[in-house]
Parts: sequence; structure tokens; C-alpha cells
Amino acid sequence: MEEKKLFCVSLGCDKNLVDTEKMLRLLRDMGIVFTDDQKEADIILINTCCFIGDAKEESVNTILEMAQEQEEGRCRALIVTGCLAQRYKDEILQEIPEVDAILGTTSWEEIGGVVRRILGSGEEHVACFHDLKELPSASGRIVTTGGYYAFLKIAEGCDKRCTYCIIPYLRGPYRSVPMEELLEEARELARGGVRELILVAQETTLYGVDLYGEKSLPRLLRELARIPELRWIRIQYCYPEEITEELIAVIREEEKVCHYLDIPIQHASDRILRRMGRRTTRAEITERIRRLREEIPDIALRTTLISGFPGETEEDHEELLDFVDEMEFERLGVFPYSPEEDTPAYSYPDQVPQEVKEERRDAIMELQQEIAFARCEEMRGKILTVMVEGKVADEPVYVGRTYMDAPNVDGLIFINSGELFMSGDFVRVKVTGAAEYDLIGEVYDESAQ
Repeated sequence: MEEKKLFCVSLGCDKNLVDTEKMLRLLRDMGIVFTDDQKEADIILINTCCFIGDAKEESVNTILEMAQEQEEGRCRALIVTGCLAQRYKDEILQEIPEVDAILGTTSWEEIGGVVRRILGSGEEHVACFHDLKELPSASGRIVTTGGYYAFLKIAEGCDKRCTYCIIPYLRGPYRSVPMEELLEEARELARGGVRELILVAQETTLYGVDLYGEKSLPRLLRELARIPELRWIRIQYCYPEEITEELIAVIREEEKVCHYLDIPIQHASDRILRRMGRRTTRAEITERIRRLREEIPDIALRTTLISGFPGETEEDHEELLDFVDEMEFERLGVFPYSPEEDTPAYSYPDQVPQEVKEERRDAIMELQQEIAFARCEEMRGKILTVMVEGKVADEPVYVGRTYMDAPNVDGLIFINSGELFMSGDFVRVKVTGAAEYDLIGEVYDESAQ
């Protein structure tokens, strides 16, 4: 096949991005080159998301936009993959005839063969879907995050089946990636320049239960910490009820494991938690958070909440506000409840009006803003290790992240310095100020002290 150009759009979560990066590697190995101009592309690949309504709308709009490009440009293969493809395969093929191929969430490894079928033999409307219990095993990737940090997807799917969540229907049951495969992938990423590894899954805390008969995240963390080139290891998506004393000990003891944990709790009212199908209570969540802070005093905790879940009363909302005020999370995000077809909560009779959902979200975020600003002010004078991510154009100011900040979702620190740094460098910085969610600092000269 003569040289072909690919334009790729990856939507949704970091777990989706890992699939995209692996598809890019498979396509590059076929001799396909990449372009950032869709008008120059022979192939357009869209890896979609449909976790909530806004994500679904973004995915559909992107497909329609690229379909228009196909009509006007040189594109010969418009390919849709990911969660929207898995969920609405028939509708996409019927209603958007410009789509040449559609691949489900467990069939992305077939991307090379699908491209050959379209470009080589002119096939149309190719559909490729595997059993959701399968676990694709391709490990090579093209890192698209800048090269100095990368996501490591340690498991696929979920068994929890919260009443609001569509993921088990789109991604299948929980399947852990074998540890030896993860370690080899991590070593390859580290050899390629990755210094921060971010562990992701629908739930990281249950890693290994299906393969090894026990929660094996602590063992995986200790093995990853032995990779010399890695500097930071960050853990995301930990269900509070699955956080063990062993995991807390590893976070505390392993120097490379960031004192940071993403714990999506969704709510604090026991009544709403039960309706959500969550397997914990406010008291249990509170106990785990206090235990974490007791054992790791400088830990930064991120959580995610849902406002306006069906049946949520003003009293439930006030209880959630009280909980946020009490816990003082370092990082917090809120999503208005999104009714998703085929989930139990979709048919609950007591749906909350959209404007009420949004008002409650805004109230929580207003409270969290006060907490976050106060937390930032408390950082003045502290010395922190910072990963440099880039430089402000035409100014002697660098942008970086501390151990408390995951990329794309948390804050930044702006470093005033005339020195030369590269993205991925680690620098000791003294915090000199705060600007809302972000910090301001200067390079700390250890020798001058």
C-alpha cells in the first residue's frame, strides 16, 4: 500500500486515550504516517466516548464534522471506534452512511486489517465487534501526551454496575491485564522517556482479583517502583471501600508513589448511595479518608460527585454540601446527573429537573472553590518538587505540576525562572503565591540555604 496519511481524534477519558495510542502504533507499523490536517488525511479515525450526555453529543458532532471533511477532502476511510461505536453501531451505520468502518471497544486491535479492507478492496460499512469478555493484548504505543508522562491502563471493564453507569455494558466485566505485560509496557514507556506513570482503570483498587485471587495493586506498585527511569507513579480511580491498609502502606513507603489518590465517591447521602448501587456509606467513606490522612498527612485527595441524581432531595444535597465542607478535598469535580439509556437509574420515576441539577452542581463548586483557594494559600513558603510541562511564550515563566496535580484535571504551578528547563525536568520550587486553583513559585536554590 502506498503511503497514506491518518488524522486522529481521541475523545473521552484517559483509558480511551491508551486504546488510541495503541491503534496509532499498529497503524504506524503498517507504514501509515500522521497528519494534523484532516483535509490532507486519507484515513480519519475517531475514538469516541458516550459516558454522559455531553460526551455523546461531542462524539456525534465530531463524526458529522469529519463526515463533511470526507465529502470535501481526500479521505477514503472514515473509521469510528470506542464506546459510542459499541453502543450505537447500528444507528451510526444507518444514519451516517459516510462512516466506512466501526469497531467495538474490544476489537480495536483489528484496526490495521480494517484499513486494508477499506483502502485495498474498497469494502464499505465494515463492522468489527468482539465479545466484551475479551481483553486486547497489543502493548506497543505512540505516546501522545508529550513523552514525559503516560497512562498505564491496568484493567478493562467493571463489575460494580452502579445504577447510573453504562460502562459495564460497553466495556464488559472486570479483566486485569497480566502483571508481566504491564511491567514490560511500563519499562518500554520509561525507556522512551516517560518519567510519570499514571495508573488508570474503571477501578484500580481491584486490580488482580480475577487473575491472582487477591487485590494485587500494592504488589504492582512495588514492582513499578523498581523501574529506574520512573520518577512518579500516580494512582487514579480508587473506590473507597476497596482501599486496604496494604495499599495505604505502599503509598506511604514507596518514594516514587505520589501522595495523591483519586477516590470517586459520587455522593455522601446514604440513601442516594444506595440508589446509586454504591457499596459504601458516608461513615465508611469518612473513615477511609481520615485513615489516609492519618497515615499520609500530606496526601492530596481528588473526588468526583454527581448532583441531582434521581430522588435527590434538598436535604440530600445539603448533606453532600456538609460532607464537602467537612472533608475539605484538595481536588473535586461535580457532574450533573446524566440519564443513560439501559441503566436502572434511567427509568427511576423521580428525575430531578436539569436546572436544579446544575444549580446544585454550582453550589458544590462554589463551596469547593473556597476550600481550594484556602488550600493554595496554605502552600505559600513550602518547597515542592515540580515536573516542568512547558514554558509561557516570550516570558521567563515555566508551567509545571506538583505531586498534588494530575494532568488535565488539576491545577498548575507557574515558575518564574531565567534558567533553561525542558519538559519532563524535575525542579525544586518554593511557592511564593497563589492564583485561584494554581500556584506561583520560584526555583529553590538548595546550595544557598
